[in-house]
Amino acid sequence: MKSHTAAPPNPSEPTDVRRARNRSLIDGPRWYRSRIRSWGPLVGLAVPTIIGVLAYASLEYSDAAPSGAVGLLGGVIAAPGLLVVGAPFGDSNLYSLAIAASSVLWIMIGLLASRQATRNPLATWADYWRHYFWLAGGIWVGSAIALGLATISIGEALF
Repeated sequence: MKSHTAAPPNPSEPTDVRRARNRSLIDGPRWYRSRIRSWGPLVGLAVPTIIGVLAYASLEYSDAAPSGAVGLLGGVIAAPGLLVVGAPFGDSNLYSLAIAASSVLWIMIGLLASRQATRNPLATWADYWRHYFWLAGGIWVGSAIALGLATISIGEALF
């Protein structure tokens, strides 16, 4: 007589259940969370890169009066490390070092935003951007205050 009960699984052979436990469902909550955590630090560079390119283009390709203000504000917003090396009056040889340091700062902001956003099990990119802009807003406000104080200490308008 044949037995209709299933034989115990061989422990060396993975079953469908074990394979399913080891990988996340594509477009599922775990997959989405891991996607935000892995790409978040690099995505954090997107906004300052766009602002920095616009600021550089404003300074390089325009002779209009507001282009200097757009270039200075955009440059400081994109790379707050420029204030540390004394931009716009400091040694321009140190600007590349300041931009590199600012890139590390923005990667850390992206990392922190991705970790905060994924505390929620059903995290989305909207959560990431909400946390990112709160953190970036603090940096941007601090940069604006530093530029304002530089204007006061110099005694002339920077723009």
